[in-house]
Amino acid sequence: MAKTLYEKVWDAHAVATLPNGQTQLLIGTHLIHEVTSPQAFGMLRQLGLKVHRPDRTFATVDHIVPTNETKEPYSDPLAQEMIEALRKNCKDFGITFFDTFTGKQGVVHIVGPEQGITQPGMTIACGDSHTATHGAFGAIAFGIGTSQVRDILATQTMAMGKLKIRRIVVNGTLGKGVYPKDVILHIIRKLGVNGGTGYVYEYAGKVFDDMSMEGRMTVCNMSIEGGARCGYVNPDETTFAYLKGRPYSPKGAEWDKAVTRWKSFASDADAKYDDVVEFDAADIAPTVTWGINPGQGVSIDEKIPSPSDVPEDQRAGVVEALEFMKFKAGTPVKGIPINVAFIGSCTNGRLGDLREAAKFVKGRHVAPKVRAIVVPGSQIVALQAMKEGLDKIFTEAGFEWRGAGCSMCLAMNPDKLVGDEICASSSNRNFKGRQGSPTGRTLLMSPVMVAAAAVEGRVTDSRAM
Repeated sequence: MAKTLYEKVWDAHAVATLPNGQTQLLIGTHLIHEVTSPQAFGMLRQLGLKVHRPDRTFATVDHIVPTNETKEPYSDPLAQEMIEALRKNCKDFGITFFDTFTGKQGVVHIVGPEQGITQPGMTIACGDSHTATHGAFGAIAFGIGTSQVRDILATQTMAMGKLKIRRIVVNGTLGKGVYPKDVILHIIRKLGVNGGTGYVYEYAGKVFDDMSMEGRMTVCNMSIEGGARCGYVNPDETTFAYLKGRPYSPKGAEWDKAVTRWKSFASDADAKYDDVVEFDAADIAPTVTWGINPGQGVSIDEKIPSPSDVPEDQRAGVVEALEFMKFKAGTPVKGIPINVAFIGSCTNGRLGDLREAAKFVKGRHVAPKVRAIVVPGSQIVALQAMKEGLDKIFTEAGFEWRGAGCSMCLAMNPDKLVGDEICASSSNRNFKGRQGSPTGRTLLMSPVMVAAAAVEGRVTDSRAM
């Protein structure tokens, strides 16, 4: 019987059916960080339990790490306490920890792939909602809560109900200046932030076939913003080329065996789906959010909608967003002034993102009164970028070059908005207070569009510059 990748991976990892109908699912790889793991380790100690498969568990620190200081103790005592707790837990339970002094630290969803830990056909869990990122490799990856972190540490399994499968097909060729971030913002805009509830998204079609692994990670990363529990792309030669030679990837004869196995997980051509949605690449333009959820976005040439422009069940949300953002309906999104520009996050903090943004800013300069920062997603990304001179391009253009971390994506660190500043951000969420100020305002867009906004001091079309 024909199956999707999701069904194949699920079946390969199903341990048992529980009395409540859920599946006890084996988790192939468990990723942890400093925020959602301390309580879970505390529960293990209370129960007198060990980590069942420390060899299947990998840790890094990302959320609370300051990006503007490297020496410890950090000026934030809570950040220092949390990193020390993770060090102790990893040492006590025998877990591999990509600490700040290893040269391998970074945002967990960037570290996993660049180390070759993330592989096709896996089940991957992490106490972070953007674990969906790893689905770009043909894995089934999802975020979990602290109690589930405990369960996986103790048993390497968790209980989960099976999801429906929606295939999202995007065919055609993306226009110049249109990036994977625009693709996923367009999808979320059209299907809604709750459109994926109860679903896993399979991304397919020429646009995804042509995408780099970094682009696929950007799209899968924001599946959660569309309401889906996870999203994936079927593994192909692009996937295998990315993984080959990475530290945790199979070597020698094992590599060939692994590729054969990975190919077998791809969805069958005649697999059945619960839903299929199709988009045309020609309809996707640089996209910018104007509101307080990732579905409230428009293309760069459109205007902010009024409540009467949307279905009745969305009108209250538009009214709330307009009030919070202090925007007027009918205002063109192009031209909105910004105070801060942020390039980074698990969505867009990879080397390719930095290359594209640096290419744009070279020979230009950040506008007066705009605070602009670039935060590499990992220490390895930072090192590679510096070898290429990208850091100098950014600093000469007036950007601050920072250390690796989550930074201003969620502001659990010193990188925060102040007051009602407007930030052009390459991150994934524009919720109220997301970037550290309860009145701060976030406009999501691609890294190149952030760079253009930084240079102009306002939202602008990077294609026209």
